[in-house]
Amino acid sequence: MLTRVKSAVANFMGGMMAGGSNGDHPGGSDLPLKYPYSRPEFLGLSPDEIECSADHIARPILILKESKRLPWSTGYAEVINAGKSTLNEDQACCEVLVVKRRPAGISTPNRTPTTRRRSSLPNGEGSGPRDCPESSDNLTFHYWAMFDGHAGSGAAVMAARLLHHHIALHLQEVMEIICNPNLTTPTCLGEEPINHHLTPTTSQRALTRAASLRGAAGAPGSPSTPPTRFFTEKKVSHESLVVGAIENAFKDMDVQIEKEKAVYNVSGGCTALAVVYLLGKLYVGNAGDSRAIIIRAGEVIPMSAEFTPESERQRLQFLAYMQPHLLGNEFTHLEFPRRVQRKEVGKRMLYRDFTMSGWAYKTIEDDDLKFPLIYGEGKKARVLATIGVTRGLGDHNLKVHDSNIYIKPFLSCCPEVKVYPLAQCEHGADDVLVLGTDGLWDVLSNQEVAEAVTCFLANCDPDDQHRYTMAAQDLVMRARGVLKDRGWRISNDRLGSGDDISVYIIPLVYGNQQN
Repeated sequence: MLTRVKSAVANFMGGMMAGGSNGDHPGGSDLPLKYPYSRPEFLGLSPDEIECSADHIARPILILKESKRLPWSTGYAEVINAGKSTLNEDQACCEVLVVKRRPAGISTPNRTPTTRRRSSLPNGEGSGPRDCPESSDNLTFHYWAMFDGHAGSGAAVMAARLLHHHIALHLQEVMEIICNPNLTTPTCLGEEPINHHLTPTTSQRALTRAASLRGAAGAPGSPSTPPTRFFTEKKVSHESLVVGAIENAFKDMDVQIEKEKAVYNVSGGCTALAVVYLLGKLYVGNAGDSRAIIIRAGEVIPMSAEFTPESERQRLQFLAYMQPHLLGNEFTHLEFPRRVQRKEVGKRMLYRDFTMSGWAYKTIEDDDLKFPLIYGEGKKARVLATIGVTRGLGDHNLKVHDSNIYIKPFLSCCPEVKVYPLAQCEHGADDVLVLGTDGLWDVLSNQEVAEAVTCFLANCDPDDQHRYTMAAQDLVMRARGVLKDRGWRISNDRLGSGDDISVYIIPLVYGNQQN
């Protein structure tokens, strides 16, 4: 698997997207030594413009240039933080990829997919191939993603350049199945699917288990008929295959970062929020605290959930309970409302364990004086007093300050994937999918974002192709606010976001047109 992915990445980064080598060699020598910092490729910024964008005082909002168009007329805007890090650690990617069928006779995914990009076209939403019909040799998918880096921008830059190619690899493996809506998903590739529903006639002819065990004709080992199956097979939908492809792509991306971090000089980690539009459905995969919502007819449909120390408390506590050595004898897996003091040993105090959603009292012991695995509340909650997100990519070298305790065992690269049946719903020009890093959602609620986007689009010309970019710019401006004597302020004199902010606004009506 690693050889396959490394070879694929070598071809993709070498610009061989439209028909790269199908060789099995690692190809590591062809890879660049590192991924230099940049802003999203689709912004088309010069080095001077990138340098100017890193102004932590003015915080200019970057949007698509008039000459640039993203697929589906997608809107995008971003702004750098107010000084928390030197660089903008958010990254983004938007592509339309075409995956070709694997050459005949290759049954295992050990070669690179022949894949090409179409997002550089001036009018990507209508000029690309449609999703594959049964007779086609291509599978087209649209892709949007954003990555929020921490402790450096390296992991976010690398994931922005490579994650969609990992997705393409896994989709290629199952495209023969998902492109044929009438095909039942086989349990083993290359096998005919089993009929899950036996007819009465078939049932009458089938051997009973007792007869089979007695060695009757047709029983196991009998030369007359194949052996009877004494089990049922779970039905697996095509949708589940796509979800699995996205999940495995995230895992492979994390492995790739770990394996190559020294070669690429990759620092830190990142959250990842990725959207795939394929065969009439939107797949939203989230690992971290970015967020996606659909705004349809003014109503909000959440398409992701944040993964934080609080939301994943029980998983983290259970892991620490099962593997206490991960805590380095410095932390306790139990949660308390505050730090336990030595004078409270022997007293009864509120606590929570991994088996509990509520609270109870326990007698405090010496072990409870250790620092809690999860400490703090809301945005200040931390795992091992270090990190505020519990899913993402990278962070393989992250340790608790001044210790040898690694954080990575508690962090998961597995995304939660939610599916939206876009083709089954009619959408208007103002129905959109909004993606944003936590810099947006820290200061604006789902409802505030929905009201702002709906109001802005209602006042735009429906035929203006830049309306979604202007709406994204408006959202970023609302979350950043205006610089005053007491810092960045938004409406009602609330504190604005001092974090990096990145926003996509994706009109869903183009998905209906694709179908």
